[in-house]
Amino acid sequence: TQGTILPAPNFNPIMDAQLLGGALQGISCEKDVLIDILTQRCNSQRLLIAEAYRDMYSRDLITDLKENLSHHFKEVMVGLMYPPASYDAHELWHALKGVDTEENCLIDILASRSNMEIFQMKEAYLMQYNTDLQQDIDSETSGHFRDTLMNLAQGTRMEGYADPSTAAQDAMILWEACQQKTGEHKNMLQMILCNRSQQQLWMVFQEFQNISGQDIVDAINECYDGYFQELLVAIVLCIRDKPSYFAYRLYNAIHDFGFHNKTVIRILIARSEIDLMNIRQRYKERYGKSLFHDIKHFASGHYESALLAICAGDTEDY
Repeated sequence: TQGTILPAPNFNPIMDAQLLGGALQGISCEKDVLIDILTQRCNSQRLLIAEAYRDMYSRDLITDLKENLSHHFKEVMVGLMYPPASYDAHELWHALKGVDTEENCLIDILASRSNMEIFQMKEAYLMQYNTDLQQDIDSETSGHFRDTLMNLAQGTRMEGYADPSTAAQDAMILWEACQQKTGEHKNMLQMILCNRSQQQLWMVFQEFQNISGQDIVDAINECYDGYFQELLVAIVLCIRDKPSYFAYRLYNAIHDFGFHNKTVIRILIARSEIDLMNIRQRYKERYGKSLFHDIKHFASGHYESALLAICAGDTEDY
């Protein structure tokens, strides 16, 4: 794994639960204790702590965190307590059912998850909210953006299969779709990007370059616009190099929107045990400053401390 959060050695969930209880039940909440424990245990360990906490205090740890904390710091601490599939489901639900649909959250999650992750996320969504993810996508989004999300949410991408003989054919269809832009061509475009295996698409993108003399991302950006275009580009970037995609999303969230907290929190938590080390590396290579440096520059207080603990900086980042 290339995560920044690893299982803690000599792990004792009962002792951790006791320390958290003391920190949460005191006169003033000891936030440093929460950060020290919850950002330094892997997700499965945090779930065991929550169990021990319930046995010890007959209270729910997530509820107590919500009652004692506020603002973005609360979002980080509570977010860490969800299993990965439940966290994805939680984020998708809020993105779909909030005052405004948060299209970028839908793009980040659905363009980057594997078939298995999508399957688990849909199960969690149904259990947590008693409603079907695909039905909610259908009712809350529209057009070809909706069709592409619906396709991704099926989790039916082929795995491990590559056929060089059809790569040129697929590339030709994509090239035509960028020229013609009819509804039918858009459907073909999203069908190929959502269903072909990662290995197949690498070959398709190479063939596309050969046929058109243009990178597929540039072609999509030229020919389409809006969230449909953003989603297509996200799929291509995730197929090519997921850590680079998330580095790019974090950079935009930190710099373009004056720190888009939700995006930063979601990516750091979701990737903390998967590839956050790689994301940090790509971030520094591409933007010259470390992710650690940029978070330190924009966030503050315990919220900053929690994000930095998840990000886990190198010495030269300080």
